[in-house]
Amino acid sequence: MEQLSIGSYQHWYYDAELALLRLYNDDTDQLYLKYIPIGTFSLTSETWMWSWFNDHSFEPNKDSTIVVREFGVENDYQKLTVGTFPADEFDCWEFAAISLVTLEGIGVYRAPAEKLQSYLLITTVLEEDSREVVHFNQAKVECKIHGRSRPAFVCQHLNLEHPKGFEEAFETYKEMKLGEDDDFQAWCDECEKVRIRNNGWNEYAEEFARIKLVCEYCYFELKGFNSL
Repeated sequence: MEQLSIGSYQHWYYDAELALLRLYNDDTDQLYLKYIPIGTFSLTSETWMWSWFNDHSFEPNKDSTIVVREFGVENDYQKLTVGTFPADEFDCWEFAAISLVTLEGIGVYRAPAEKLQSYLLITTVLEEDSREVVHFNQAKVECKIHGRSRPAFVCQHLNLEHPKGFEEAFETYKEMKLGEDDDFQAWCDECEKVRIRNNGWNEYAEEFARIKLVCEYCYFELKGFNSL
């Protein structure tokens, strides 16, 4: 907090595949950090899950936390050895503190979310011209609401005013890992009818849909609203 002022940033975004966290207010006031995922706390079920146990965690360095598990085995601390269990936020900060010392990090950041909080162990501060930051900023879209994130594509009809159905190129979920040639793609029920009548996407169907670019977060907001 004193050295990096991490509490002064209004927005955050992390790339799980790069294990890279961006804290920012705007493009001129930002901080890039490498992290190790410690675990997550579900506000719905009030349970903790260690990252080494989490199949939906894609960070390549998540198995680093096995060192914390081994420390728990050696000292008979059961909560460090079980993958998931009931907990509270005080427990989470204790797990973060133990991980900080055991893995020799420089700090901890809790990424706030509506239902799931992610605890990230900060290991390194990155320069903006570093290879990892340059790679992080490639193939991203800048959203006025959500900041920088992965691009997604939806038809012109999808909005947050009237549900219109939600058809996807493939089933998706938040923060899922995408293949190199994959994108989040969705369209409404009317576009699906036109697509079927034309035996797939052709010039007419594409003109009817008029696919537009949105950010990943907007995509899932549209999915939640239009899937009702």
